[in-house]
Amino acid sequence: MSPYSAPTAPRPPLRVALAGIGVVGGGVVRLLEANRDLIARRAGRAIEIVALSARDRHKDRGIDLAPYRWEDDMDALVAADDVDVVVEMIGGADGPALTLARHTLGAGKALVTANKAMIAHHGLDLARIAEEKDTPLKYEAAVAGGIPVIKAIREGASANEIARVYGILNGTCNYILTQMERNGASFADALAAAQAEGYAEADPTFDVDGIDAAHKLSILAALCFGTRLDIGAVTADGIRGLIAADIREAEALGHRVRLIGMAERDSAKNGGALYQHVQPCLVPADHPLAYVPGALNAVVAEGNFVGRLFFEGAGAGAGPTASAIVADIIDIARDEYGPAFAMPVDALDAAPVADAGARIGKHYVRLIVEDRIGVLAEIATAMRDAGVSIESFIQRGTDDDDGVVIAIVTHEGPARAIDAALDILAASDHVVGTPMHMPILAL
Repeated sequence: MSPYSAPTAPRPPLRVALAGIGVVGGGVVRLLEANRDLIARRAGRAIEIVALSARDRHKDRGIDLAPYRWEDDMDALVAADDVDVVVEMIGGADGPALTLARHTLGAGKALVTANKAMIAHHGLDLARIAEEKDTPLKYEAAVAGGIPVIKAIREGASANEIARVYGILNGTCNYILTQMERNGASFADALAAAQAEGYAEADPTFDVDGIDAAHKLSILAALCFGTRLDIGAVTADGIRGLIAADIREAEALGHRVRLIGMAERDSAKNGGALYQHVQPCLVPADHPLAYVPGALNAVVAEGNFVGRLFFEGAGAGAGPTASAIVADIIDIARDEYGPAFAMPVDALDAAPVADAGARIGKHYVRLIVEDRIGVLAEIATAMRDAGVSIESFIQRGTDDDDGVVIAIVTHEGPARAIDAALDILAASDHVVGTPMHMPILAL
């Protein structure tokens, strides 16, 4: 039968169970109900929720869950004969979420998840089970929310060798940086605003320290470079150390500050080492990432034939995340799936870890120092002794701690030279607080 022909008999509905009915789970229910007919036409069959499970059956979620069977034990979703797909929205790298994922795939049932921590830490093991059972493992919602970047890289750009992938992978940090940029807010005030708006948790550690972005970056790197997931090889520096002066200096230099996750692999002839780092960077004002505001996410992938691909959209929230989850369910309904990381697990490379200190580039360094004679000479000497060439050296007055703010832009050089200079200055009695060091993103 031609793929363009309507089937002579309708296919049976795809039966879905949801584990975890929080904000995102509620969004999935609403989306499947609101767009039921459209989704069925696009999927080629109806998609029906048949069962739900969560910790609190009686919690008011603002939606009517009465039409669906409730299971107090999540394992009952896996054991049920009327469940084809389990959607995991519990969260956490380990614990109940991982147990459910393993049981679901082990039973030969499809798994859809938005759990970036679980995929980053255990994605290879889960992918291997999925391959052994010939069942789908789908995780579009785990990276960049509603942006279909996983599908675009795994399928749309699959013929390309990807040179590097990078972007704004955490909406909370981007919201904070936007507040600091637009309103001159301190980090603490911008964080409080993010918490008040619901963009940041009461404990924002995973977001502001770069851990959330690191999980997403490791997944993107595996897809782009055909390498094994290695979350332990991803280094992360967050945005806690930023002050308003950093935002001002970046603007004066024609840049904006963004938390950037960057993955880049050396060519095979150079050893194929993989660099993966999350850190605040100065982004040139004419780069597309400089114009990504608020809680949005954006991903850039650079292919050797397709060129630069740029994806922007909502990186979190009930609607965007539910959209990505349901898109995965539609793929399963169409029988469209393949290896979770674009190739079988055994075909993925175990890439060596790149030497981050050897990366060449320009850098921004901010110091707060006591207003004393000889301090500038001390800084210049430390930079010279570490092999750092200074392009510009700017003194802007005082900050809130009554220290003098010194902003330095270097010529191109290895990152380890900057680290060596800051190690020398750490012993100085005249440096106040912790210096800030940010790479300047090259176009």
